[in-house]
Amino acid sequence: QVQLVESGGGLAQPGGSLRLSCAASGFTFSSYPMSWARQAPGKGLEWVSGIYSDGSHRYYADSVKGRFTISRDNAKNTLYLQMNSLKPEDTALYYCTNQYGLGPSGSWGQGTQVTVSS
Repeated sequence: QVQLVESGGGLAQPGGSLRLSCAASGFTFSSYPMSWARQAPGKGLEWVSGIYSDGSHRYYADSVKGRFTISRDNAKNTLYLQMNSLKPEDTALYYCTNQYGLGPSGSWGQGTQVTVSS
């Protein structure tokens, strides 16, 4: 069945960088758009970034635009999120999902924790 496994989270200092990965299986990865979303303590789920199935178009929330880059390797069934110039407000649990937005029909991984603190 559908499985999404996020990894790459951890502790970073403000201004630092992290790269998240999402390993996908159980569906035709190359046929699906993919997204990253995050949830901070006490906050709702926030859509972060989405990418077309072939990687040809990428979109970002205003809060991360210019700092984060979404990409995918369809040969490896893997989605990535390169996070640069990290801020404390980026601290959250990060999820990947096999949809462009945050619809109810998508599948989700278990999340990977990102903490930005000095």
